[in-house]
Amino acid sequence: MTRVLLVLIVFLFFALCVYGMWHGWRRRARKQAESLPAFPAKPEQLGDEILNATGVYIGTTNAGNWQDRIQVGDIGHRAEAELHLHPEGVAIERVGADDLFIPKTAIKDVRTDKGLAGKVMFDEGLLVIQWELEDRVLDTGFRGDDKSVYGQWVDALVGGKA
Repeated sequence: MTRVLLVLIVFLFFALCVYGMWHGWRRRARKQAESLPAFPAKPEQLGDEILNATGVYIGTTNAGNWQDRIQVGDIGHRAEAELHLHPEGVAIERVGADDLFIPKTAIKDVRTDKGLAGKVMFDEGLLVIQWELEDRVLDTGFRGDDKSVYGQWVDALVGGKA
């Protein structure tokens, strides 16, 4: 009887922890929704594609805080994705989630990094685009299937070739 009671207590404690994490996630999303402007819509017409890559969209965080994930809508959800560079900006087409668009004029910096939004990699395994959304500066991370193309993305976006 004692063993059954102990198992029930451990299970209830685990369920309480899961509920607390879920509740915290929802509260943070509501708070961010109040203060975060709407994300830009992808233009109907885009110029010719300059670069593309396949991989995983890692997430978007407040710049300078690699663990402060934006959780509004499905922005905080990881998803398989394709990254497309056009003269107008970067289109992120996500599988099972809404697409994102980062206007070229909003991009402040592009770099490779080891971590973002709770994802940590060896070496410089992530491509991170830092951009402005009205008065907020955000970092959006992407883990490409082929990391050798990161240099081309940095050159195209920071070097102004796009």
